[in-house]
Amino acid sequence: MAAAVPSPVRLFHITAIGNLPAIAAAGALACKNAGRPYVNIAHQGAQGARSAKQVPHPHGATVHDFVPFYFAPRSPMLFTIDRGNVAGCSLKQRDIVHVETTVDLAVAGGAPFVIYDRNATLTYATAYTSLTDLDKVSWDLLLEPPCLDGYCKYFHDVHANPRYTDRRERRMAEFLVHGSLPVSSMLRIGVIDEAAAHQARGMLLTHGVPLAVEVKPDWYFLGQ
Repeated sequence: MAAAVPSPVRLFHITAIGNLPAIAAAGALACKNAGRPYVNIAHQGAQGARSAKQVPHPHGATVHDFVPFYFAPRSPMLFTIDRGNVAGCSLKQRDIVHVETTVDLAVAGGAPFVIYDRNATLTYATAYTSLTDLDKVSWDLLLEPPCLDGYCKYFHDVHANPRYTDRRERRMAEFLVHGSLPVSSMLRIGVIDEAAAHQARGMLLTHGVPLAVEVKPDWYFLGQ
């Protein structure tokens, strides 16, 4: 039986801690096509595909016209970055922060959004534009035990088990918010340890942004 859609639906965006000053100064987390300088943590091949991929929007748009969020922290992408598997990116997970919000906060201002049932880069990922379609996300996989902060700690595929043959890509289901997400719509910033928290708080407060910064070890791959 499929798991029920949680309430609220939490959303997580990962970015380099070095991007926090620009986010704070702008008062928002902007999409790629906004053209703001940023520290890149993404696969260039995937970014090329996302820059060209059209998404449902009345005026035409690509994935890069939206800010992407996962439905859980501790993502496969974070693991990939930490293992040094993103060309041109030397950052480790301690250099990465999570921006947390909820679906309700993200759409409160009326921004268009798109839901993908798996990694949006995939050609066969299905797009939805109604909140009633949040049930298309694989909550049964995201929320099954063993859990860390309410989310399953595992994401890897298990080809011998039909239930898990495409778990990784479904674990990377996305909620895309058009344009930007204002700082006022963010719940908090999650970081790996107190040193990162001190650094992040300083960056935000320099720009007068009193956004909560919390140490969230369950959002990272510790002891692995």
